Amino acid sequence: MSGSFVVRARRVVLPAGEQPAAVHVSDGVVTAVTGYEQAGHDPVTLDDDEVLLPGLVDSHVHVNEPGRTEWEGFASATRAAAAGGVTTIVDMPLNSIPPTVSVEALHVKREAAAGQVRVDVAFWGGAVPGNAEQLAPLLAAGAVGVKCFLLDSGVPEFPPLDDDQLRAALTALAAVDGLLIAHCEDDGVIAAAPDPDGASYPAFLASRPGAAEETAIGRLIAAARDTGARVHVVHLADADALPMLRAARADGVRISVETCPHYLTFSAEEVPDGDTAFKCCPPIREARHRSALWTALAAGDVDLVGSDHSPCTVELKRLDVGDFGLAWGGIAGLQVALPAVWTGARARGVGLGDVVRWMSAAPAALAGLPAKGGIAVGKDADLVAFAPDQRWHVGALQHRNPVTPYAGRELTGVVRRTWLRGQVIEPDGAPLGRLLGRGSA
Repeated sequence: MSGSFVVRARRVVLPAGEQPAAVHVSDGVVTAVTGYEQAGHDPVTLDDDEVLLPGLVDSHVHVNEPGRTEWEGFASATRAAAAGGVTTIVDMPLNSIPPTVSVEALHVKREAAAGQVRVDVAFWGGAVPGNAEQLAPLLAAGAVGVKCFLLDSGVPEFPPLDDDQLRAALTALAAVDGLLIAHCEDDGVIAAAPDPDGASYPAFLASRPGAAEETAIGRLIAAARDTGARVHVVHLADADALPMLRAARADGVRISVETCPHYLTFSAEEVPDGDTAFKCCPPIREARHRSALWTALAAGDVDLVGSDHSPCTVELKRLDVGDFGLAWGGIAGLQVALPAVWTGARARGVGLGDVVRWMSAAPAALAGLPAKGGIAVGKDADLVAFAPDQRWHVGALQHRNPVTPYAGRELTGVVRRTWLRGQVIEPDGAPLGRLLGRGSA
């Protein structure tokens, strides 16, 4: 469907709250939001058990194309995103070859994506040793910000920053008010921890202690305070880091933080030994961390939820031997991020408005995408018909490789239809997505 139309529902999640409404769309943009009865002729009317949400924005997705497309590619990742109500993803700069650490590499990534994306795609650049002078040009070329690691990333072409290199990157970014997002674990702490031992999940957890996150976050806070730059902590798993983050914000440090659906859904106590589908870094921690992360989201101490969709081939997960030391660390969860978070939120009495803020409005703001993140006049008509009470068991998903810790899990909430700029995304239809740049309107 294109041109002008109206979609209405008894429950619409708007920036001001949830209410009955009619959303008027013309040329892919929301032109008015009126009362339910002011829908005009022949509106699209959602079923009574459906809620109209804005399309989600997932600011943490590893697509891996080109170079490791067998892990995940733009066609499969964006098909999974659309099926999960995600209408915009922001692609991470590593695991693809070349990594997105220069303007030339950004062009390679955009060329690889062109013509095959079913949702809109923006791109993070990368900060690695020696490329500080590339960061401002990357932003000027359209990257929404830059990502760094504070320990070994797991791929040799994307090395970590030491403290001097971190400050050099932040100094370059502060000059153009650019954003640095950081994987915060500390090599030194992990080197002093026990090695992961085969199939034992407790041993794997002990090999990447919470202190590794806390030490690295402390390094990031210190560098951000010294340079005045904007920074963001990705995939927080260790709730014990929250007090230092809260204190840094109170001191005026410009720092934000995300967590992930898997940290809100699973706990270390329930991870079976040998089930390497659960391996990610930082790891899924004990239930007390899960509980504290939910509390922090409600309090605003954690700003948003990103999937950290980081799949690989079945072989790299080493399910054959169940060895957490050998397996690739990454969770495949892009398609189930919304129902996973909603299942947990619903059980805790948290409403859809909060979930939309964490998974649409806040990541759109983080990535500087003003046309995304809500149902409001002037924004893209990215919409989702969501059945919040329907239960289902996770089966086959749309991403390239089938390994996921969500397999067989019962979740609540089903995406029934997704619109991108006013057009329904058909699973086998023509790709409708666009490639976005920093500040895309």
